Amino acid sequence: MRAWIFLATTVGVALLACACAVGQAPANFKGLSDARHAISVRAARSRSVGTEVSIEGVVSTPSGAFNSSFYDRGFALQDHSGGIFISLQYDLGLRVGERIRVSGLRGDSSGLAVVVPGDPNDVRKLVGHGKVNAVAQSTGSIAESTEGWIVEVTGWLTSPVETDLPYGYKLSVDDGSGSAIVFINLDTGIDPTRFHQGEQLRVTGFSSQYADHYEIDPRDAQDIQVVSILSHAQ
Repeated sequence: MRAWIFLATTVGVALLACACAVGQAPANFKGLSDARHAISVRAARSRSVGTEVSIEGVVSTPSGAFNSSFYDRGFALQDHSGGIFISLQYDLGLRVGERIRVSGLRGDSSGLAVVVPGDPNDVRKLVGHGKVNAVAQSTGSIAESTEGWIVEVTGWLTSPVETDLPYGYKLSVDDGSGSAIVFINLDTGIDPTRFHQGEQLRVTGFSSQYADHYEIDPRDAQDIQVVSILSHAQ
């Protein structure tokens, strides 16, 4: 069972309360100009919970893709230094590749580093688009050091798909370096019945954390590809 818990200062809780209504972004969503200096994502990740930060980067996961397990309609953002999840209760309709500036409080959600804007207007679209390249990793290396990045692993599906409704489905893939958990959120539209024990899969997704374990969260059906249908045992 998954139950995402946001931990922050009293100020952070107050900011969340300002945007507690779940739904679409306000019709006039344009974003506010912000004169505060933007720092790198890596620097923002290193800040203490409750610290105010401003960052810029490229959207790496669509808004609301992980809502079934995160209970959050936010998105991930990535720059040259790292990635982080932007926690929102509004779906801003952002897509991978859009350039964004975000201001908010550094937070923590069941171990996952997040930034929590006080208002949807603290997320501002910038001119242009960027490319999000996945970082190749071994399955056994998915850990704190990869959290926030879009990663790619290739490994064998070592057990049947595990149902974890109403949150989603779990897969375990291993390339010999140690297993990695792949969590399929319902909002991604990925059909878990496509995958069978013994297949070799190439998985791309957001390197995430829930409580005491790390996982990869694919964004859509294209993020999980069957490389080989031959059993690893063969």
